[in-house]
Formats: sequence, C-alpha cells, structure tokens
Amino acid sequence: MVAMNIQLDTTDFQEKLSSCFRPWQRSFQFWVRAVDIYTGYKVFQLRVGFEKNVQKQEAMWERQHEFAAEKIYNMCSDLGGFFLKVAQIIGKPDLAPAAWVRRLVTLCDQAPATPYNVIKAVLEKELSRNVDELFERFDVDPLGSASIAQVHRAKLKGDKKDIVVKVQHPGVQELMMTDIHNLQAFALYLQKMDIKFDLYSLTKEMEKQIGYEFNFLREADAMDRIWRFLYENNKKSPVIVPRVIRDIVTRNILKSLSLAYGRMILRSGFFHADPHPGNILICRGAEVALLDYGQVKDLPQNLRLGYANLVLAIADSDATRAGESFKELGIDTLSKCEDEQKEMLKLAQGMFDTKLPPGVKTLQPFSEESSLKKIAVEAFPEELFSVLRTLQLLRGLSVGMGISHSCAEQWRPIAEEALYNAGRLTDKDLKRSRRHITRRKTGK
Repeated sequence: MVAMNIQLDTTDFQEKLSSCFRPWQRSFQFWVRAVDIYTGYKVFQLRVGFEKNVQKQEAMWERQHEFAAEKIYNMCSDLGGFFLKVAQIIGKPDLAPAAWVRRLVTLCDQAPATPYNVIKAVLEKELSRNVDELFERFDVDPLGSASIAQVHRAKLKGDKKDIVVKVQHPGVQELMMTDIHNLQAFALYLQKMDIKFDLYSLTKEMEKQIGYEFNFLREADAMDRIWRFLYENNKKSPVIVPRVIRDIVTRNILKSLSLAYGRMILRSGFFHADPHPGNILICRGAEVALLDYGQVKDLPQNLRLGYANLVLAIADSDATRAGESFKELGIDTLSKCEDEQKEMLKLAQGMFDTKLPPGVKTLQPFSEESSLKKIAVEAFPEELFSVLRTLQLLRGLSVGMGISHSCAEQWRPIAEEALYNAGRLTDKDLKRSRRHITRRKTGK
C-alpha cells in the first residue's frame, strides 16, 4: 500500500511538471515551424525575381504555395486547438492561395474529441451531481468536437425532448492563450516587414473574443439576447437560434444568413461573431440555424453608425464617402499610390463586403497588386475586428458556393434606417437615395 501511494504521488508530480512545460514546448514548436514557412517564402521571392517569364513565374509560385500549404497544414493539424481556428480564417477561397485552401479546408472538422470518461468527470465536477441522476440518456460519442469544446446529444430526466450538452476540453484555455500571444508577436513582425496592416490590433481582439468563449454563462446570455432581438423584432426570424436550458446551402440560405447579420450588426450592434460552416446548420424546410454563441460582439454606437455609413459608401461605390468612413471608424491609412480614392474604395470592398472588388478573383495580401501594398492600414480599431472577421467568413461562404452576393447592397436599407434613427439622415436624404437606386437599376 505504501509503494502504491508513492507511485500515485510520483505520477501526479510528473503530470504537474509536464503541464508546466507544455506551453514552452508548444511555443517552441510554433516558432520553429512559423519561421521555416516565412523564410521559405522570403528565399523564394529572391529566386523567382530572376525569372522574367510571367507564365513560368506563376508556375513557380503555385509550386511554392503547394509546398508551404503542406507545412501549414502539418503545423495546424499537429498543434490543433487555436490553430484549427487559424486554418478556418486563412483557408478561404477569396483570401489565401488556392493550394492553401485545398489543403486547409479538410482541417475545419478535425478537432479531436475528449474521451467520454474525462467529459463525464468534468460534468460531474461542474454540476456537483452524477450524470446518471441528471440525464435519462447521455450519448457517449459526441455529435461534434471543436477547438474549445465538444457537444453530446442527451435527454434530461422527466423531459421528452433531446438536448445538446456542450463541454469544454480540459486544459485548453491555457494553451490557447499561449498560442495567441505567440501569434501576436509574429503579427508585430509581419506588419513591420511585409503586410502593411495593423495585424497586432486584430490579434488583441482575437484574444479578447476567444477568452469569452470559455465563459459558457456569458454564451447562454448572448444566445437569449440574440433570440429575443431576432424573434421579437421581426415577423419571422431569418435564422433559427437554439434556446438555452439553464443550470445544467442555396442562394436563399445565404441571403437569409446575410440578412440576419445585417440586422444584428446595424440595428442592435450585438451579434454572433463566428459564422464559419461548422456553426451553421441547415434544417428541414431550408431554414438556417446559427450555433455556438461563444463569440459574440457588442459593437459601440459610434462604430455601429460609422460602419452603417461605410456600408452606404460601398453600396454606392462612393470612394470619397469610403475614405471619410474609414476616418470616422478610426482606420488610419497611408497612401502609396497615385489613384488613392480608387484604391481606397477597393480596399473597403475587399475588407467589408462579401462581393469581391471588380476584377479581383482572390485577395492575396502579399501580392504587389494588393490594395494593402498600395494603401497601408497603420491602425485598425480592435472593436471592429469582429465585424471584419464576420464579413470575411460570410464572403468565404459566398465564394465557396459560387454565388456573387453583396451584403453591402442587401444591407443598404438597414444602414439607412440606422443612420436615420440616429438623426444622421433626413427624409430628403432617403428620397434622394431611393431615386439613385432606381436610376442604377433601370440604367436611366
């Protein structure tokens, strides 16, 4: 018995020691791989510069992207957790090289599940009750597993309806925060050396938003708040919002999803901020359900109205108004080109609309033709990152489905309503706007 106690104590010590070193090991793995991928591109840029034939250059770039895609895939797959979210963000057909997209798209649903015995222990510790006492049935195999948590189908005792139980993976929060801090350091370097965009502010907002995902009580409150807004302020909600149990793809589908976001962002400022494919469920009757309310954003009034003004600028292709809206929103830019207004509008469309700018097939920030190479974004408000990310995710769905859909055009009436209610538009402005829209549609 004494020997057994010593062995248990030794095992416990080893586990604690391992948990202390895990963040350091994870940081080392990230930096070794990130530096390898980055330096690979820098060396290649020097090599490809000696090739004058454009077609041969394009073929060389494609091979380089395929080579890098395999390394990025292996990094995200091996590290998992936060890097699965990174894969979701960059592995989109409108943003990353095609080779990256083809490789990273398979990672979106590959988060490993936590064994049932661990899940059961977590539940019983948090709820202070035995699982068998609470549930008539609790499925051992999860319905799905994501980077932060996994979900199980269950049935409460005395209830006929099935429910979904969401449980966090133990120990994931500390590792995710380590990953984000490493990414912040890498973002600081990139924005100084290559990408003229305030990447650091975006990663700071990511840190805040992902931190919220670990608070399930906040998520339950957010789900209820969005449910009330969409169901009580509309004759019919564009999307389905699951209800909370306390204490324990077609064009029409895309338009419904986009409409719901337009209403949430521009009317209330409080919105679901993580619309990637894993959080969208197509129900019977082609209804759309939004899942996972861990990431929500409450946009300040000044940014909500400033963004409404930008929506009108994009919908009207008004370059002057787009530049004014950027300043109002606190987006500081530095022009490096002659046709500043044209590039400013292109930048606004690329960042804040689901429809790509005219003549643009993909948004590649490293390209010499990228608007970010011609107009540097020196400061970007952290609070606006969730809007930017939401638009990028919606556009990824749009491009991936082969649908040319402009949320700015769809949201135009909602943006006008928001500005009108705030006293920033008059009845005369609205009438002039309606005449302008009619002329554009009829070509008169």
